[in-house]
Amino acid sequence: MVNRLPPQPRIPRGVWVLGFVSMLMDVSSEMIHSLLPLFMVTTLGMSVLSVGVIEGMAEATALIVKIFSGALSDYLGKRKGLALLGYGLGALTKPMFALAQGAGMVMAARLTDRIGKGIRGAPRDALLTDITPPEVRGAAFGLRQSLDTVGAFLGPLLAVALMLLWANDFRAVFWVAVIPGMLAVLLLLFGVREPQRPAGYKPVNPIKRENLKRLSTAYWWVVGFGAVFTLARFSEAFLVLRAEQGGIPVAFVPLVMVAMNMIYAATAYPFGKLSDSVSHTKLLAWGLAVLIAADLVLAWDDSWWSVLFGVALWGIHLGITQGLLSRMVADTAPADLRGTAFGLFNLVSGVAMLLASVLAGLLWDGLGAASTFYGGALICLLALAVLGWRSMAKPKAS
Repeated sequence: MVNRLPPQPRIPRGVWVLGFVSMLMDVSSEMIHSLLPLFMVTTLGMSVLSVGVIEGMAEATALIVKIFSGALSDYLGKRKGLALLGYGLGALTKPMFALAQGAGMVMAARLTDRIGKGIRGAPRDALLTDITPPEVRGAAFGLRQSLDTVGAFLGPLLAVALMLLWANDFRAVFWVAVIPGMLAVLLLLFGVREPQRPAGYKPVNPIKRENLKRLSTAYWWVVGFGAVFTLARFSEAFLVLRAEQGGIPVAFVPLVMVAMNMIYAATAYPFGKLSDSVSHTKLLAWGLAVLIAADLVLAWDDSWWSVLFGVALWGIHLGITQGLLSRMVADTAPADLRGTAFGLFNLVSGVAMLLASVLAGLLWDGLGAASTFYGGALICLLALAVLGWRSMAKPKAS
């Protein structure tokens, strides 16, 4: 009689719904973000350093807010309500970009939008972990990231089409972006059911010292390495500016982000599924190596084909690493502290993103565009060295 392996658990329906919610919100966000650096520089007359500061502050704000919403979701024992609040806030702030007349309004809109992202991020990731069997956790994170990234390239495609149709009218495109954002909120409201807590469940107070001590050394290593990784990966706004620098017409510049996100979407699920069965350390090393290659290509040349090749490599790097890091956080955190664990991880990454984007802007304005990408490659080498040291110290660690 042939022994058969037990069937692999299926990815739950709720993971698919969360993925489509992310996709719709990313369509809305990327319609704006793919054009925003050019809007700030060409229409509002801002410097590239200002772009770097605003982008870094915006992304850092989103990641820092996650710690509070994640901890609150642990304390309440509920995730969906906070995720819904965050998506709703993100949708309601989209008109602010269309109304902006100067740097102050853009910064207010960008920060408010990212506060919404920060509120929803950690509770959503904790909710996804709560509803997913551990055996398919990597595949689930990869699937959600893949669908999210489909939105990230559909948004710029729609932006390109509307820019061509409406003769580079940035503000009209920004108004259209409101629609998919509102659809995302409705889908989350009616399409996701939060799992019931066990009888007698008592919400945890995540700020108590004895609870924070339950976060393991393995978890804190993931947090530290994630910060170094983020230092090497500054805001993607600089990819858009590199494309424009090479003479690509303004209406077609968003295609750079389309190319990157198509690759990202195509690779996130396969690499996420792969993380369920292979060494996490090796996958992280491959992700760093691909990012080094992307930085070097973008530093050497700003021609159309070189930029496309560089951003395609950037997309592969994201596909390898982003779902993997989320899965590593989920694996190393206690079940009742998952929101806090995702929040702390993103707090540290947020500070690193702020530093990385400001440094990238300073290098760009002071030494030229190539220096920004060479700097990223050097930090990647540092991260690889840290990864190699840990691998030698603990050869059996994943």
